[in-house]
Amino acid sequence: MKIAVIALGKIGLPLAVQFASKGHEVVGVDVNRSVVDLVNGATEPFPGEAGLQERLEELVPAGRLRATTDYADAVPGADAVVIVVPLFVDDATWQPDFGWMDAATRSLAEHLTPGTLISYETTLPVGTTRTRWKPLIEELSGLTEGSDFHLVFSPERVLTGRVFADLRRYPKLVGGLSPDGTARAIEFYEAVLDFDERPDLPRGNGVWDMGSAEAAEMAKLAETTYRDVNIALANQFGRFAAEHGINVHTVIEASNSQPYSHIHRPGIAVGGHCIPVYPRLYLFNDPAATVVRAAREANAAMPEYAVSLLTTSLGSLEGRTVVVLGAAYRGGVKETAFSGVFPTVAALRAAGALPVVHDPLYSDAELEDLGLPPYQAGSPVDAAILQADHAEYADLSPQDLPGVRVLVDGRDATDPSRWTGVTRVVIGQAD
Repeated sequence: MKIAVIALGKIGLPLAVQFASKGHEVVGVDVNRSVVDLVNGATEPFPGEAGLQERLEELVPAGRLRATTDYADAVPGADAVVIVVPLFVDDATWQPDFGWMDAATRSLAEHLTPGTLISYETTLPVGTTRTRWKPLIEELSGLTEGSDFHLVFSPERVLTGRVFADLRRYPKLVGGLSPDGTARAIEFYEAVLDFDERPDLPRGNGVWDMGSAEAAEMAKLAETTYRDVNIALANQFGRFAAEHGINVHTVIEASNSQPYSHIHRPGIAVGGHCIPVYPRLYLFNDPAATVVRAAREANAAMPEYAVSLLTTSLGSLEGRTVVVLGAAYRGGVKETAFSGVFPTVAALRAAGALPVVHDPLYSDAELEDLGLPPYQAGSPVDAAILQADHAEYADLSPQDLPGVRVLVDGRDATDPSRWTGVTRVVIGQAD
């Protein structure tokens, strides 16, 4: 097959590589010329994706994968077009911003030829595939969905850093606008993916027919919103437990020993492209979902809560230097999308503190580009807040942070035996 993948980001590029590794001719489209040039030079544009560089070095010289900025080069004659363009959500209104996706859809529609399968993998509000993309593509292409081309939704279900493993691990969900479109999509994904054996699943691992695009759209929103709600519940349990002299981690461990309880862990922030965003996309369709809204608000309040824990232990933060440990949204991943570092730094500044940021994955220049003042190793600090559970922080001690008096460990990732003589506060644990 000839396959076009639109948007070569941290999900799109590994997908393009996966498709090419199965013997297909793949052309990736991206508006960023530097990304296109790096891919064509067999160089990964971003670090940290296991196996990506090695596969690029194999596939690009072999002519199986190339990149372009030109839709006219990639879309005409394609058997399948897979779209992984980002969808943003406005922080103030929680409304989706379809700007980039509208532009990409218009460009592909202008060059669409009959016989193509179009699959959206970007997480969408329920109904978007049918009510927004179908009429837009038909209008601009002059083609009819269901006869001239097929349109489906098939959500990506992977985490950056382990995309290739996750593609094998989880069922591929597919929902079309017609039975013929769904059948075509199932055939496509079976030709480009491999799946691990999963005896724990109710049916065999592989491509699962969801029955409709709407069901596939909702499945992705449901699985991510569940995690946000679960984390919010853990956070509220943690705040209550700490106020009443209870270690919530002991409580959660005990609760989860019963097979119907699956409580997550509390923490300073919920970050990344998915969990903080997709509940808002669900609320776009279902504004009456009070549980979802309350959970999102509860999780968004955790960085400020962490700063309040610091204030309780240290007193006024006015003029005090506080190092935030971790700019990334989660340990081991060089990504700051919706990272808790930003609201944590903002809350520290609002309290009069002088925040600085350390992250083993980022250079000082990279932190400055993010608007985060870098911590200079060995400089004295009054306190520290651990925001990302990088493995490097497991061995952290007061000797690494001269003068530190209080550590607020937002991930329970430090070794308490190393912090004798320093007030160590963990979210969900009593003093």
